Amino acid sequence: MKKFSHVIVRRPCRAMVEGITSGEYPGKPDYDLALKQHDDYIEALKKCQVDVTILPADERYPDSCFVEDPAVITKNCAIITNPGAPSRNGEKEEITGAVRKFFSDEDIERIEAPGTLEGGDVMMVGDHFYVGLSARTNEEGIRQFKEILEKHGMTCSQVPLEKVLHLKTGVNYLEDGNMLVSGEFVTKEEFQKYNLVEIPEEEAYAANCIWVNDTVIVPEGYPAVLEAVKKLGYRTLTVDTSEYRKLDGGLSCLSLRF
Repeated sequence: MKKFSHVIVRRPCRAMVEGITSGEYPGKPDYDLALKQHDDYIEALKKCQVDVTILPADERYPDSCFVEDPAVITKNCAIITNPGAPSRNGEKEEITGAVRKFFSDEDIERIEAPGTLEGGDVMMVGDHFYVGLSARTNEEGIRQFKEILEKHGMTCSQVPLEKVLHLKTGVNYLEDGNMLVSGEFVTKEEFQKYNLVEIPEEEAYAANCIWVNDTVIVPEGYPAVLEAVKKLGYRTLTVDTSEYRKLDGGLSCLSLRF
């Protein structure tokens, strides 16, 4: 099933080594290795029958390779978010030009202050969007997001987060009713209607896989997750994201898929 035709990515900048991190995965990123891993990520996406728009590195924003956060793209509209991390807030202006190549101005919406919202807190399941209430996404941001979605014929529900940075840190939808879950998301009532595939604690990072046109891209080095995804019947590709993990980033963070 082909659902996505386009992907937007941004090359990592040298300043990424000073990006935001919780320290959960210690060490500073190796920039040269991060570039190679980004190359491999782009190649994996191309194997999934999508066109990839590659934006240049932006040294003003160390975390700007994580393009998922400053925008959410749906089938009916694009929403420029208002990132909750102050050092990342300006990224919303830099992603707008790329989004305009695919959407008319009337179909580009914005989250306005005091609302904050980051795309890493947004998970699309058909025409419904789950949004994590987190340190980066507040209730006003979710209220605006819901209003925008309803205007464009879609729905939204809020999911309070207890431990993780972003919603998709611990739960990701693979289509066909299948959902990868770890940690606090294993028992969340909102997700019990799906076929939940529980990720072992030692491989929790790899809950952040991405489905792209019936292929699931899995972080390299997580055999239990890879086997679980294969058992669901998906074609799989693996990409090493070790340098992005040091910045609490994963596969979904590195692209906008639509």
